[in-house]
Amino acid sequence: MSSGFAELPLHDGHVPLFLLERMKKLGGLIARYIVEYYGPRELLTRLSDPLWFQAFNNVIGMDWDSSGSTTIVLYVLKNMFPPSMFRDNEIAVLGGKGRDSRNVVEEAWLVGDVVDYNTVVDTSRMAAKIDGVALQDGYSLYIHGLVIDSRGGILVIQQGLNEELGIARRYHIFTSNHPLTTNRDPHSGVASVKMEPSLNLVDADSLNARRAIVEIAASTPVNSLLQNIGEVNRLLRGEHSILSWSSSGSIIRKTGTRNLIKECPRYYRPVSNIRLMEKIAEEIKERGLREFDELLRVQGVGAETIRALALVADLIYGYRPSLRDPTTSIMDPFIYAYAHGGKDGVPYPIKVEHIDKTIDFFINLLSDLKTGNKEREYMLKKLASFAGRIKLRYLDASGD
Repeated sequence: MSSGFAELPLHDGHVPLFLLERMKKLGGLIARYIVEYYGPRELLTRLSDPLWFQAFNNVIGMDWDSSGSTTIVLYVLKNMFPPSMFRDNEIAVLGGKGRDSRNVVEEAWLVGDVVDYNTVVDTSRMAAKIDGVALQDGYSLYIHGLVIDSRGGILVIQQGLNEELGIARRYHIFTSNHPLTTNRDPHSGVASVKMEPSLNLVDADSLNARRAIVEIAASTPVNSLLQNIGEVNRLLRGEHSILSWSSSGSIIRKTGTRNLIKECPRYYRPVSNIRLMEKIAEEIKERGLREFDELLRVQGVGAETIRALALVADLIYGYRPSLRDPTTSIMDPFIYAYAHGGKDGVPYPIKVEHIDKTIDFFINLLSDLKTGNKEREYMLKKLASFAGRIKLRYLDASGD
């Protein structure tokens, strides 16, 4: 399976009703066909690939590069696979954009007679902590959706917004029959338009930093920890520090704080809320934590807490975290927008009659599948093979 990269600038306007209704029908039929023919897990696997997700969005007529792609695709899929029909469909979509994202806990009850309720809720919360706390890349989460199957597969699709740049970034996390963990990067892909250094504590190169963070949080007296944070702030403000001359300040001597700040300004900046750190540090001490995942699950432990502990581990003790941007390899699914056109006229205005013909084709295909007629199935496979060859020619011509 490939992972990919997709541009997601913010687009104004709404999907017209005539097109939205066709998106629901066509997207639902394509997804239904995959589930009926290959099984629910196959749809989760395909949606876990940012390139396939974006191509699916393009085929149903949404703008090929719009941040609204995530909202529309989740809406279309949830319309076909609502939580209330989970037992019949063996697949369901929970959550969504804004207020809908906060309904996951309530909707999990609707699927709790088939899959474990606590696992679904814990995966949902842990995924939010991973992309909002353990990973600090300048994007605030505002879409949170889950696609689950009856065999324990859970795909979390989240999207964050960078208000300053006016662009969005989408995160795909796929897990099956085991708790979501940061022991390895859980992302199956991250779609974005801009790559910059970021605090990335789920990266493999952050293993030692994660261990140091837990050790510092669990064993350092609260007063000593606050003093360490104060020392970090002095270093980052360019004030005189005894660490500049001590062996534990080797990173500062070699690189200088100015170079560090320039390298990743969103991470290397002073900790602002010391009082919050004092309150959280006391609660962490009482729990006797041993794993980074346990630390993330503590209520109240947010981005500022983790960043403060990472800075102490980094600048005081020399355990530097990874600053690698999590975006996966660059691949452009624009060719799929030629299927029916795009909402905003790129590569050409939507051709409703083409969408309607495709809808009829999939309606008949599903009907044939149920009756055992394989003629259209054979034709679709031949078409897919032909499309694959065309795609390879396109990628060769574009230099990718």
